[in-house]
Amino acid sequence: MSDILYTYHGQLYVNLTNRCPCACTFCVRSQTRSVGSAEDLWLEHEPSVEEVKQALENYCLDDFDEVVFCGYGEPICALDRLIEVADYIHEIRKISIRVNTNGLGDLIYHKRVAPLLKGHVDVVSISLNAPDAQEYYKVTRPKFGIKSFDAMLQFAKDCKEQGIETRFTVVDVIGKEAIARSKALAEQVGIPLRVREYTEE
Repeated sequence: MSDILYTYHGQLYVNLTNRCPCACTFCVRSQTRSVGSAEDLWLEHEPSVEEVKQALENYCLDDFDEVVFCGYGEPICALDRLIEVADYIHEIRKISIRVNTNGLGDLIYHKRVAPLLKGHVDVVSISLNAPDAQEYYKVTRPKFGIKSFDAMLQFAKDCKEQGIETRFTVVDVIGKEAIARSKALAEQVGIPLRVREYTEE
């Protein structure tokens, strides 16, 4: 049975969808079916809000500092359910809610998504992945094409403007030179960057 919720590095994660508009060259889902406490993150079906609520009954939110929407797909592909579940969690406990995203929500929905997240999500962590559009396209392989990089940057700026705590991440496999250029870009945009260690776990 696939996992709706799982724990990883002491946080509680919500797996809403396997849909994703990207096919990143380093994506962990091409290496393993499990991450953290999850045995299988490949969903048999996309869970309903009620199914997520039922799964939450097996966890005590007091044991966690943060709930993270992140699974084997892009969580913003399930935007309506993400918002409803986030609001439900906030009703239960005043806990930080983070969304790990590729930042392509505007292209998925053909509208600005950041204003829709305001008041529901506390933190957005955006996969920068590369320092320029050409490298981003090669590494991320988004179905929307070369325009994806600029759309992702605009989404990040919008989230920051909406008052959502916004971060960029890159994975260390992109190399030192690309990491340095990514840091320079993040500083230019005014959004902090975290370099993540690649893991196949």
